[in-house]
Amino acid sequence: MRLPAVLKGALAALTILFAAGLSSAHADSGTISLTIYKGGWFIGGSAGGGTLTFRGRTYQLSVGGIDYGLVFGGSKTVLRGRVTNIFRPSDVAGVYGAAGAGLAVGGGARAIVLANQKGAVLELAGRQVGLMANADLSGLAITMR
Repeated sequence: MRLPAVLKGALAALTILFAAGLSSAHADSGTISLTIYKGGWFIGGSAGGGTLTFRGRTYQLSVGGIDYGLVFGGSKTVLRGRVTNIFRPSDVAGVYGAAGAGLAVGGGARAIVLANQKGAVLELAGRQVGLMANADLSGLAITMR
Protein backbone atom coordinates (compact mmCIF):
# COMPACT_ATOMS: atom_id res chain seq x y z
CA MET A 1 0.00 0.00 0.00
CA ARG A 2 1.39 3.43 -0.95
CA LEU A 3 1.01 6.31 1.47
CA PRO A 4 0.33 9.82 0.21
CA ALA A 5 3.24 12.27 0.54
CA VAL A 6 1.41 14.35 3.17
CA LEU A 7 0.88 11.26 5.36
CA LYS A 8 4.53 10.25 4.96
CA GLY A 9 5.60 13.75 6.04
CA ALA A 10 3.30 13.66 9.07
CA LEU A 11 4.65 10.24 10.11
CA ALA A 12 8.23 11.48 9.74
CA ALA A 13 7.48 14.54 11.89
CA LEU A 14 5.88 12.38 14.60
CA THR A 15 8.90 10.07 14.59
CA ILE A 16 11.26 13.03 15.02
CA LEU A 17 9.12 14.47 17.83
CA PHE A 18 9.05 11.07 19.61
CA ALA A 19 12.82 10.69 19.27
CA ALA A 20 13.32 14.23 20.52
CA GLY A 21 11.20 13.45 23.57
CA LEU A 22 13.37 10.43 24.39
CA SER A 23 16.62 12.38 24.13
CA SER A 24 15.53 15.57 25.92
CA ALA A 25 16.48 14.53 29.47
CA HIS A 26 19.29 17.08 29.70
CA ALA A 27 18.19 19.49 27.00
CA ASP A 28 17.18 23.08 27.61
CA SER A 29 14.65 25.46 26.06
CA GLY A 30 14.44 29.05 24.92
CA THR A 31 12.11 31.51 23.27
CA ILE A 32 12.05 32.34 19.59
CA SER A 33 10.44 35.00 17.43
CA LEU A 34 10.36 34.88 13.62
CA THR A 35 9.07 37.21 10.90
CA ILE A 36 8.62 35.39 7.59
CA TYR A 37 7.67 36.93 4.23
CA LYS A 38 6.26 34.40 1.78
CA GLY A 39 5.21 34.68 -1.86
CA GLY A 40 4.70 32.46 -4.83
CA TRP A 41 2.93 31.28 -7.91
CA PHE A 42 3.03 27.42 -7.92
CA ILE A 43 6.58 27.54 -6.57
CA GLY A 44 7.04 29.86 -3.64
CA GLY A 45 9.76 31.18 -1.48
CA SER A 46 10.09 32.62 1.97
CA ALA A 47 12.65 34.81 3.70
CA GLY A 48 12.94 36.66 6.96
CA GLY A 49 14.65 36.75 10.29
CA GLY A 50 14.19 36.63 13.99
CA THR A 51 15.76 36.12 17.38
CA LEU A 52 16.44 33.26 19.76
CA THR A 53 16.72 33.95 23.48
CA PHE A 54 18.62 31.14 25.20
CA ARG A 55 20.16 31.14 28.68
CA GLY A 56 19.83 34.91 28.99
CA ARG A 57 21.45 35.79 25.66
CA THR A 58 19.85 36.86 22.37
CA TYR A 59 20.98 35.45 19.01
CA GLN A 60 20.04 36.75 15.55
CA LEU A 61 18.52 34.28 13.08
CA SER A 62 17.95 34.23 9.31
CA VAL A 63 15.08 32.31 7.76
CA GLY A 64 14.63 31.12 4.18
CA GLY A 65 12.71 28.42 2.41
CA ILE A 66 10.94 27.06 -0.60
CA ASP A 67 7.40 25.77 -1.16
CA TYR A 68 6.21 23.48 -3.91
CA GLY A 69 2.62 22.60 -4.69
CA LEU A 70 -0.41 24.84 -4.94
CA VAL A 71 0.97 28.24 -3.82
CA PHE A 72 -0.61 31.57 -4.77
CA GLY A 73 -0.14 35.02 -3.27
CA GLY A 74 1.97 36.66 -0.62
CA SER A 75 1.92 37.03 3.14
CA LYS A 76 3.79 38.19 6.21
CA THR A 77 3.76 35.93 9.26
CA VAL A 78 4.99 36.90 12.72
CA LEU A 79 5.47 33.89 15.00
CA ARG A 80 6.53 33.65 18.63
CA GLY A 81 6.97 30.67 20.87
CA ARG A 82 9.28 28.15 22.45
CA VAL A 83 12.13 26.05 21.18
CA THR A 84 12.78 22.89 23.19
CA ASN A 85 15.28 20.06 23.19
CA ILE A 86 18.36 22.19 22.52
CA PHE A 87 21.75 22.01 24.20
CA ARG A 88 23.33 25.07 22.56
CA PRO A 89 22.01 27.97 20.42
CA SER A 90 23.30 26.43 17.18
CA ASP A 91 20.92 23.46 17.66
CA VAL A 92 18.13 25.73 16.35
CA ALA A 93 19.90 26.02 12.99
CA GLY A 94 18.74 23.47 10.46
CA VAL A 95 16.05 22.48 8.03
CA TYR A 96 12.44 22.16 9.14
CA GLY A 97 9.94 20.46 6.84
CA ALA A 98 6.17 20.69 6.80
CA ALA A 99 3.21 19.64 4.72
CA GLY A 100 0.08 21.68 4.99
CA ALA A 101 -2.70 23.73 3.58
CA GLY A 102 -4.05 27.14 4.42
CA LEU A 103 -5.81 30.27 3.32
CA ALA A 104 -5.13 33.81 4.50
CA VAL A 105 -7.23 36.69 3.27
CA GLY A 106 -6.41 39.86 5.15
CA GLY A 107 -5.29 38.29 8.40
CA GLY A 108 -5.54 35.19 10.49
CA ALA A 109 -4.01 33.17 13.28
CA ARG A 110 -1.32 30.60 12.65
CA ALA A 111 0.15 27.86 14.87
CA ILE A 112 2.72 25.24 13.95
CA VAL A 113 5.05 22.67 15.52
CA LEU A 114 8.25 21.85 13.62
CA ALA A 115 11.33 19.74 14.30
CA ASN A 116 14.77 19.72 12.68
CA GLN A 117 17.38 17.01 12.17
CA LYS A 118 19.09 17.88 15.50
CA GLY A 119 15.88 17.27 17.46
CA ALA A 120 15.08 20.94 18.16
CA VAL A 121 11.32 21.43 18.38
CA LEU A 122 9.68 24.78 17.57
CA GLU A 123 6.22 25.45 19.01
CA LEU A 124 5.10 28.67 17.35
CA ALA A 125 1.94 30.76 17.18
CA GLY A 126 1.23 34.14 15.68
CA ARG A 127 -0.51 36.14 13.01
CA GLN A 128 -0.41 35.96 9.22
CA VAL A 129 -1.49 38.87 7.03
CA GLY A 130 -1.80 39.02 3.26
CA LEU A 131 -3.47 37.05 0.50
CA MET A 132 -2.16 33.50 0.37
CA ALA A 133 -3.64 30.14 -0.63
CA ASN A 134 -1.52 27.04 -0.32
CA ALA A 135 -1.60 23.25 -0.29
CA ASP A 136 2.05 22.39 -0.41
CA LEU A 137 5.19 20.76 0.86
CA SER A 138 7.51 23.33 2.31
CA GLY A 139 10.93 23.57 3.83
CA LEU A 140 12.22 26.24 6.15
CA ALA A 141 15.91 26.71 6.87
CA ILE A 142 17.03 28.62 9.96
CA THR A 143 20.64 29.82 10.23
CA MET A 144 22.51 31.74 12.91
CA ARG A 145 23.71 35.22 11.86
